[in-house]
Amino acid sequence: MVAMVITVILSVILSGNIAKDAKVVVIDLDNSAYTRELTSRIDASEFMKVTAVLNTPQDPKDLFYQDRAVTVVYFPRGLEKDRYTGMATNIGVFYDNTSSASTSNIKEALNEIVGLDNAAANGDVGSTNDSIYGNVSLATRNLFNPQDSKDNGETLGFLLFFGAMFFTFATIGMIPRLRLTHQLDKVLLEGTPWDLLIRLVPYGFCLLVSWVVGLAILRVWGDLTFSGSLLTFIFVQLFMIPTIGALSLFFGWTAANPGIASSRMILFIPGGFILGGMTAPTTFFADWVVKFSHVFPLTWEFHFQRDIIARGAGFMDITQTFGAFLIYMGIVGILFCLRFNASRRELLAKQSDAERQQKQMAKLAKELAE
Repeated sequence: MVAMVITVILSVILSGNIAKDAKVVVIDLDNSAYTRELTSRIDASEFMKVTAVLNTPQDPKDLFYQDRAVTVVYFPRGLEKDRYTGMATNIGVFYDNTSSASTSNIKEALNEIVGLDNAAANGDVGSTNDSIYGNVSLATRNLFNPQDSKDNGETLGFLLFFGAMFFTFATIGMIPRLRLTHQLDKVLLEGTPWDLLIRLVPYGFCLLVSWVVGLAILRVWGDLTFSGSLLTFIFVQLFMIPTIGALSLFFGWTAANPGIASSRMILFIPGGFILGGMTAPTTFFADWVVKFSHVFPLTWEFHFQRDIIARGAGFMDITQTFGAFLIYMGIVGILFCLRFNASRRELLAKQSDAERQQKQMAKLAKELAE
C-alpha cells in the first residue's frame, strides 16, 4: 500500500516542475495603451496570471502577504512616452524570493517579453514603425530572501516539520495509554473533551520553546531573516499547536497501543511539509493540489511562517488567512468532540450490556437455587 501511494498518488500530485499561472500583480502608473498591451502579454504567458492591476502607487511588499502574488510588475509614469522619444527606461519587477524556484520561470518569461518588444521596436523582427525605440529594460529586486539563504528555506522548514513530528510522536499514543491503564473510561464517563486536550499543554509548551530556540539559533548563529514580530508568531502558535494536538489524539484514538498509534503520524504531518511550499513552490502544483493541501496543519503553519517571519507581516496583514485557519480549527474541534461522544456512547452501551448480563445471571442463579 505504501508503494502504491508513493508511486501513483504522489506522482500525480508532484507532476509539475514549472510555475503555472503564478499570481502577478501589475502596478500601472502610466495607464497607457502600451502598458495595457504589456499586461496582456504577461497574462497570456503560461507561467503567469495577472490577478490585479492597480493604477495608484503602493508598497509592493504589501501585495505579497497571504501569498496573493509571486511577482509585482511596476510600470512607471511616462513609459509609453519614453518609448517614442528614445529615452532609456526601466520596468520595475519585484520577486517574492521566499522560494527562488517559484520565480525562475517568471524571470525567463518577463525577460523574453521585454526582449521581443525591444527587438520589434528596433525593427529586428519586422517592425514597421521607425518612431519607436527599444530601450526598455527590467530593474529587478528579490525581496525577503535576496541571498537565497537555506536558513530561510529548507532549514527553517525542517525545524518546523521535525518539531511537529516529535510533538505528534509524544501525543498520538495518549488515548491508547489511557485505555491500557483504565483511565480513559473515567474521563469518558465523568469528563469532557477538555479533560483530554488539557493534557496536551506541557507537550505544546515544549514544542513552542523548541521552535523559539531553533529560530534564535538560526537568527544569531545563521543568517535567518526574521522580519516580523516574535509575539505575533507566538500568538499564532497558541492556536496552531492545540490544533495539531487535537488531530494527533483523533488519529491515535482507535489504536490498540501507543506503538501502532505512532505509525499514524504519516497520515497528517508529512503532507503539509510536502505540499505546503517548503519542498517545492506552491506555484508548481495544480490548483486542486493547493486547495487539498490545506487539510494538513503544517500547510497553514508554512503560510504563517512565510508571512510573519519572511515578509514581516503584522497580525492585521494576515487576518484573512488566520480567519480561514480558525474555521479549519473549528472543524478539527468538532471532529474531536464527535469522536469523544461516540466513544462515550460505546462505553455506556457496553456497561448497559454488562449490567443486563449480570441481572440475567443473577436471575438464573436465583431460579436454580429455588
